[in-house]
Amino acid sequence: MDGHDGGARDAGAPVAAGRGAHKRAGSPRLTWRRAATTAALVTAALLLAACAAGANPQLDTPAPGGADPAGLWLGLWHGLILPITFVVSLFTDTVSVYEVHNTGNWYDVGFVIGIACSFGGGVFGTRGRKG
Repeated sequence: MDGHDGGARDAGAPVAAGRGAHKRAGSPRLTWRRAATTAALVTAALLLAACAAGANPQLDTPAPGGADPAGLWLGLWHGLILPITFVVSLFTDTVSVYEVHNTGNWYDVGFVIGIACSFGGGVFGTRGRKG
């Protein structure tokens, strides 16, 4: 034989740091990246929590006119007319886009479904075009 072992590496030869060598568990680069990601997630969670609405003290109370609190169907209607109501509410203080005298979750469900239908997310919103 000519002393060549077909490219096998000598067991005592140092191994060059290849791609991904910096991603070891104790690497400062990985630790910093993990800390930055954690800080970003905590900051995002705090910002989202700060935007959460508070309790509605007028929940399940009748409106000033004595009418029953708004339920599912009125929520659906208010969601459907939201684009028009929003524009009107910009010019007057007597119109609001959301009824605070409501039944709670059922009004919210109707309101969200109405908004979805109002902006094209109704039953046929996901059908593809023909042609």
